[in-house]
Amino acid sequence: MTKLEMSYSRGATDTPLIEETIGAFFDAMIERFPDKEAVVSCHQGIRYTYLELQREVDRMASALLRAGLKPGDRIGIWSHNNVEWLVTQFATAKAGVILVNINPAYRVAELEYALNKVECKALIVMPSFKTTDYLEMIRSIAPEVSGAVPGRLECAKLPSLKTVIQIGNDTVPGFMRFSDLLATGDPADQAVHSLGARLRNTDAINIQFTSGTTGSPKGATLTHRNVLNNGFFIGEAMRLSPDDRLCIPVPLYHCFGMVVGNLAALTHGTTIVYPNDAFEAVSVLRAVQDERCTALHGVPTMFIAELDHPRFKEFDLSTLRTGVMAGSPCPIEVMKRVVNEMHMGEVTIAYGMTETSPASCQSTTDTPLEKRVSTIGKVLPHLELKVISPESGEILPVGAVGELCTRGYSVMRGYWEDTAKTSEAIDAEGWMHSGDLATIDEDGYVNIAGRIKDLVIRGGENVYPREVEEFLYRHPAIQDVQVIGVPDQKYGEELCAWAILRDGATLSEDGLRAFCKGQIAHYKIPRYIRFVESFPMTVTGKIQKFVMREMMKEELRLKDAASA
Repeated sequence: MTKLEMSYSRGATDTPLIEETIGAFFDAMIERFPDKEAVVSCHQGIRYTYLELQREVDRMASALLRAGLKPGDRIGIWSHNNVEWLVTQFATAKAGVILVNINPAYRVAELEYALNKVECKALIVMPSFKTTDYLEMIRSIAPEVSGAVPGRLECAKLPSLKTVIQIGNDTVPGFMRFSDLLATGDPADQAVHSLGARLRNTDAINIQFTSGTTGSPKGATLTHRNVLNNGFFIGEAMRLSPDDRLCIPVPLYHCFGMVVGNLAALTHGTTIVYPNDAFEAVSVLRAVQDERCTALHGVPTMFIAELDHPRFKEFDLSTLRTGVMAGSPCPIEVMKRVVNEMHMGEVTIAYGMTETSPASCQSTTDTPLEKRVSTIGKVLPHLELKVISPESGEILPVGAVGELCTRGYSVMRGYWEDTAKTSEAIDAEGWMHSGDLATIDEDGYVNIAGRIKDLVIRGGENVYPREVEEFLYRHPAIQDVQVIGVPDQKYGEELCAWAILRDGATLSEDGLRAFCKGQIAHYKIPRYIRFVESFPMTVTGKIQKFVMREMMKEELRLKDAASA
């Protein structure tokens, strides 16, 4: 293989792109595997074959059209993982209706913003989860719902919303039950089948709100072509087949569950297993054992929770082979434990962003272990990657740190009705700018150094928190660690480490600094160290370093050097 000299890499093109819609591709899979188990929802006690799933999907697509929804209309879904979510995902694709994923962590103001931003005509919602009453939250924005006829809601604050559909068996005034909506559809409805012939794979099919750290979330708009191909090539990297059973504990409202999970599985005739509605370590371990799963997805914090659970050794995980670890950089030591203790010798690492459907890089099942634990793999088929100078925009030599950019089929259509933000993210040549710092080596392997905003400049020295984190993980007492920069009057910034200790382990601040002394450069040794129980994070497992930074600034009464 030709060695790279510059930080530009192009994926293979020997397997052609899928140019069908999701509905057409799905129907072709049913013809191949009608009696194969398609989905198992452990917490719901539901099992569907591919043929049974198709019937439910076609019935739902018919019901949506009969409810007055048209291709291009938007329907929101505000729910954790369940079969209803999967049915809705494929039914909307068949009906040409754009599915809007709404994060269950959203509160009232965020929900109102999202529904109005994309003008949702309908909303599917779970009634409650733990202490959150979702129906009450809707009533607080739309008190009119309680006296409304489903389909004819008139709401002052949500003028586009006409129907609210609740998942569950309770009868609630003004809300339509999911099962009742489904009952209005016909799996043999010719309207669905004739519509399918008119849909194009470049049609928008999904809107996902990005978890912006500042300002309002942006609605990344994705097409059939975006997500279907991405799911397919992710599955190819895992070597998925009809013999595999994929456990999906990651959320479906996020690209990880919806694309890397559902679409990777259903493009390969693989069985989907939902262990629970939301992540809980024991239910994952039990589902893997009971359903003989061969693949498991998760963000690093999920794998850490499974490995360190007191009951971990009770469960037989010997059927596991592969899976995807993504969402945030994986500590090397955790990766080694996943391979050795969870039998996932062919686990892959994936990297990407919602705006790229999501994955642009992935390791494969035969990537050498040292590359699998230290990189995010290579560029996926039919995509291009480059690392550029954030200042000049020029492509950098291999090994140099710069901003990672992606181009190809996976790049979103844009942010919903926000041309300004779209043109900030996607340049005139079609490159999506990630905001991530990365390197590409001469063999094409990519390594993430951190976010551009996370780069710490201490006394003129560039410090990449990821490098310091990897070193600190070597300490036997540390279970998890995150490193951030905080303001400093003398050096501009200083390093701060937050560490979670293993059960029963003890470690002092001085002890950790002594561990670093002579092993890493003095300017990389954290000045501030805090031992914590957890990190602030999004529900998708992304650690919110900006929150940690603000907390430390407040605790230490620090001011940004520029504003001091």
